[in-house]
Amino acid sequence: MGRTVAEKIIRTHLVEGEMRRGERIALRMDQTLTQDATGTLAYLEFEAMGVARVRTERSVSYVDHNMIQGDYRNPDDHRYLQDVAARHGSIFSPPGNGICHQLHVERFAEPGKTLIGSDSHTPTSSAVGMLAIGAGGLDVALAMAGEPFCLPMPALLGVRLVGTLQPFVSAKDVILEVLRHTDVNGGVGKIIEYFGPGVKNLSVPDRATITNMGAETGATSSVFPSDEVTRRWLRSQGRESSWVELSADDDARYDEIIDIDLSELEPMVAQPFQPGKVVRVSALEGMAIDQVMFGSCTNSSLRDLLSIGHLLDGQKIASSVDAGISPGSRQVLLEATERGALSKMIRAGVRLLEVSCGACIGMGFAPPTEGVSLRTINRNFLGRCGHKTGKVYLVSPEVAAASAVTGVLTDPRAFARDRGLEPFRFSMPETFLIDDGLFEAPSPEPETIVIRRGPNIAPLPEMKAMEATVRGEVLLKVGDDITTDHIMPAGAKILPLRSNIPAIAEHVFEVVDASFPARAKEAGSGFVVGGANYGQGSSREHAAIAPRYLGVRAVIVKSFARIHLANLVNFGILPLTFVDESDYDGIDQGDHLSLETEHLLAGGAFIIRNETKDRPIACKTPLGQEDLDVVKAGGKLNYVKERLAVPSF
Repeated sequence: MGRTVAEKIIRTHLVEGEMRRGERIALRMDQTLTQDATGTLAYLEFEAMGVARVRTERSVSYVDHNMIQGDYRNPDDHRYLQDVAARHGSIFSPPGNGICHQLHVERFAEPGKTLIGSDSHTPTSSAVGMLAIGAGGLDVALAMAGEPFCLPMPALLGVRLVGTLQPFVSAKDVILEVLRHTDVNGGVGKIIEYFGPGVKNLSVPDRATITNMGAETGATSSVFPSDEVTRRWLRSQGRESSWVELSADDDARYDEIIDIDLSELEPMVAQPFQPGKVVRVSALEGMAIDQVMFGSCTNSSLRDLLSIGHLLDGQKIASSVDAGISPGSRQVLLEATERGALSKMIRAGVRLLEVSCGACIGMGFAPPTEGVSLRTINRNFLGRCGHKTGKVYLVSPEVAAASAVTGVLTDPRAFARDRGLEPFRFSMPETFLIDDGLFEAPSPEPETIVIRRGPNIAPLPEMKAMEATVRGEVLLKVGDDITTDHIMPAGAKILPLRSNIPAIAEHVFEVVDASFPARAKEAGSGFVVGGANYGQGSSREHAAIAPRYLGVRAVIVKSFARIHLANLVNFGILPLTFVDESDYDGIDQGDHLSLETEHLLAGGAFIIRNETKDRPIACKTPLGQEDLDVVKAGGKLNYVKERLAVPSF
């Protein structure tokens, strides 16, 4: 039987296990990626292992998230990341160079290679035919230390593409259509692989938009083949030597298939507060809007900016709309300037925001109270825009541009027809403007580097082994699709605390119940109960380590999202699921539970005692025995530190 692209890459990187669906496998990681919102903790963890130098082919530390320098905390963290990269062997990308995912596709992604990144949108780089996976920072730190990345062998969801996108319909509409099929949990435990004759009609920037937002389905990764389109992209970036052809065999098998005819797609929109609430723009056309945000790692390529400039040429942003753009990289910004797209936007009234993640994570440019914000980003979770009343709708650059002019949600096809606009066609440059001058190589004399640590960079809190009996109250009970933004909010107020766990823990579950941190600390130990798809969204491990710091020892839910499940294990929180989901209704917040943990075994049933209601609750765990042993040890850092310890400088 033939193999898919994903299976071919997994096969060449397999360290342990066999490629049977659901079986635990371990993969060698060629590259790693971190960004400053998650990278500070990842490098603190790497330092704690005592490994002198990174052991990958390439590791890159990007600064792109926390760019607002309201006080010393963000610049201190950026300086720490610069120093630790120089000393330990990583490439450093400073503020202003670009968003990690756009930059990595431009300068480092390679067909056939593997990449693990401490950002859930790391699969963006799979646009060039590599296997890129998002994970928690500790898993990335372990990969930098030369350890393989372990996961259950994913199932393969094939998306067969035929046809060609019609004018003013773009790649964002493709991934929104996929989300309309899968919702936000249909990709859990799967790799989404794109194939079929329609693939050749999508540029690498198109593919990057699709693989980036595949994370919203819950998928482990999303993969495109490496073909002549890929080769041309790499040639334009001066990297053709890294190209290899990689495609699925004709007789490759997928566990399920979604068929999409690109020529039949129309503009789509995802409604608040989930990326899976997708409808056609025509269903909401005419809805008044207050704000438009162009850019983010999903739609900030040169192709996207040229399309926006094409639609805004000679137009004016509606007086009722505040519009801003975050270009994806310095290269994109320079190219858009040279080609006149940027001046068209500025003349139309678009505000030029920083080359950063910025507004996507609530770091500035928030909408007004109850404001409707159209954004070309990948997530519209409650509170992610900076406050709970903002209503974010996810759209393509074309929908965003047309709507910014009219002041209402608008189909760009009608907008273009009414104004006599020709269709936009993206032509790949023969050669991009390439300037790698801001990248900083590791120091050739690492022993001379003194790592500067600001006062907000606190040591990692000690994580003690799990007690033989865990007792505590249900500190919080929540419903389905709880995101990492619910658990550990982002934004300009909270993200500067990312390297100070005691401080950031004061904001756990802030958008759900602001009293949670105080109640958890007073209780000393406890449980969280939730519904299905618990922990979807970001890779931020703060959503695990901060609750653990507050005393959460187990989370009992109907099902988990992949990355958050791994992060719970990494920090010694026991993940459990109900054997009978109706038992969810039999637990109330405030109930006192107990669990015997001395003989935790994979595949077995766990009986939790609801002492308040004097009833047993049967649970199970999605973990294998090694992961259970990690939890019992108090987390992965405790579990592996002695084994990895080597002499430092």
